[in-house]
Amino acid sequence: MGPEVIFYSLGMLIVLVLMGVHIGIALGVTSAVGVYLIFDNFDIAMSILGSTAYEAVRSHALAVIPLFVLMGELVSRSGAATSLYTLCDRAMGRLPGRLAAATVVGNTAFAAVSGVAIASAATFSRIAYPEMKRQGYANSYALGVITGSACLGMLIPPSVLLIIWAILTEGSVGALFIGGVVPGILLGIIFIAYCVLAAMRNPEIAPGTAPGDKLEKQDQDVSVQRGGLGVLGLIIVVLGGIWGGIFTPTEAAGFGVLGSAVIGWLNGMRYRAFMDAIYDAGRSTAPIMFLLITGSMYARLLALSGGIDMIQDLFTDAGLSIFAMMLIMTLVWLLLGALIDSISVILMTVPIFFPIAMAAGLDEIAFAIYGILIIEAGLLTPPVGLLVFTVKAAVPDPSVTLGEIFRGSVPYWIMMLAVAVLILLVPEIASWLPGKMF
Repeated sequence: MGPEVIFYSLGMLIVLVLMGVHIGIALGVTSAVGVYLIFDNFDIAMSILGSTAYEAVRSHALAVIPLFVLMGELVSRSGAATSLYTLCDRAMGRLPGRLAAATVVGNTAFAAVSGVAIASAATFSRIAYPEMKRQGYANSYALGVITGSACLGMLIPPSVLLIIWAILTEGSVGALFIGGVVPGILLGIIFIAYCVLAAMRNPEIAPGTAPGDKLEKQDQDVSVQRGGLGVLGLIIVVLGGIWGGIFTPTEAAGFGVLGSAVIGWLNGMRYRAFMDAIYDAGRSTAPIMFLLITGSMYARLLALSGGIDMIQDLFTDAGLSIFAMMLIMTLVWLLLGALIDSISVILMTVPIFFPIAMAAGLDEIAFAIYGILIIEAGLLTPPVGLLVFTVKAAVPDPSVTLGEIFRGSVPYWIMMLAVAVLILLVPEIASWLPGKMF
């Protein structure tokens, strides 16, 4: 069977996902059936898929993922995330909506350390929301900033999504890391500006913080300063090492784990807590690795079938402009992002979309950052935005409704789309810094 096998495989994949089959199993089954249809030989199909799985697992680039996940677990268990939030709040002084602005900074920094937006959203739902609620912040305003700023961390290295994107496209992890810095800072500034302007326009949604409150007293605690500054220092070491060419991303991840272990020890973590963090990191990493294995099989199916060339020819023959092609990709990403997790979206679509984008002449780094932004925006898209449901499950307030979280998240969804379009129009925002360094 020729290139048309890609349409059968895509149809099977969509049906399996809609039936509720785990995306990793769906990818594996689809790949096995597709390769079998191409060669009409079961032994050849299994041999190809087996070698593909082996090559995927033995890639040294994959070591980055469990190391960064472990780093995030250690920082989370040490209580340093709470300390970081406290320091960020104190640094904001009397800024209107300062707790929301502190949430943007703290949530972004923690998402960067953990590498996973959902973990960051769950953590800050328990840290930031109670404090904002105690100060009288409006529910939708407080919940929106927690949900929206968790997405922002996926642009700030080390991001698991950027790592997976680089592995699938055989690109440079370091270049994508650096490419996300300027867009991430830009979006963070826009988020903070929105928090402040919204609080200035309607002071009732973000009352001022009273002198002598719990956060200001807590800020005097040496352990709080040690934990918060430790996390910031960890980010600087990891990013600075990659930026300066001192570390490869894998080496930076190793130093990050070492630094987070030191922070945990100084904050009272001992043997049992360290072992629990390792176990949790393993439980979080195993599904990601399984997805990467089956995603590699799916990419091999697409390559063997010649289906990517067929789809590219379809786009070309249809006379679609770059704008029309990007609009189709964007709608697919938003739809899938509203239904399944970001890693699965990348594994399903990037092997198809990336060659088409490169053939259209788009910048590799800018396209990656654009894609990550759109996919993360999908996590906020009704009716099944995964981040929204994560915050609903994690926030310690049973009276919170999904409607309040969705309403609060809409402005951040709009801002993410606006920055994504800006990157598409001005790709140098993402590509200039990596171009100077790689």
